[in-house]
Amino acid sequence: MRFFIPSALALLLFFAVPRSAFAFDTVRGGQIFNTNCVACHAGGGNVVKGERTLRQADLEAFLPNYLTGHDTAIVAQVTYGRSAMPAFLDVLSENEINDVAAYVEDQASHGWS
Repeated sequence: MRFFIPSALALLLFFAVPRSAFAFDTVRGGQIFNTNCVACHAGGGNVVKGERTLRQADLEAFLPNYLTGHDTAIVAQVTYGRSAMPAFLDVLSENEINDVAAYVEDQASHGWS
């Protein structure tokens, strides 16, 4: 019984920490973002559709499924594109897209500071 409590606590902490903290590299994501995305999204903005920035409130308002899964919604947007945004399916690897999504989510949660 002595090991049950620490194990349960470890599982609780594992699931409480965002998935991106374990699997994805926000530094690498930032580098990829600066190479592929910054022309349209510098500082989390949007030069094509100014009201649809990468700020948290705009992601919540305009990005499909963002409220039910931040990383998944961003990954889908980067992978398949939508509206004026091109798809990066054939440009970036799955890991690169995941890293970019983690970077965007991290920046959005910190106000793109």
